[in-house]
Amino acid sequence: MIASAAFALFILCPRMAGMTSVISNASHVDLVKVVVFGTLLALPLIIAMALIFQRYGLVVALAFCVITDFAAALAMREISMKAGMETLIIALFVIMGVKAASMVSGWVS
Repeated sequence: MIASAAFALFILCPRMAGMTSVISNASHVDLVKVVVFGTLLALPLIIAMALIFQRYGLVVALAFCVITDFAAALAMREISMKAGMETLIIALFVIMGVKAASMVSGWVS
């Protein structure tokens, strides 16, 4: 239960809040409805991402996440070169952050 609670707290992020607001406003759908139904639809994707990460590693899991970002943009009909570049840059920073965290934590232990 503690691990699940930690995951629930970890999965929330400012980017998610911002994108939820953008999607709600762009689609003219109530914010709470977007959150509830989006969460239900996201559950199998979160499980898939975790399994992909466990089996194939960070880069493949991140590629899966980038694909889902582009799918979301296409579903909203709001994809642009700027959004694509932002997604790529965020993905690169995530990879660098994970690598740096592993390296730094190796010095501590």
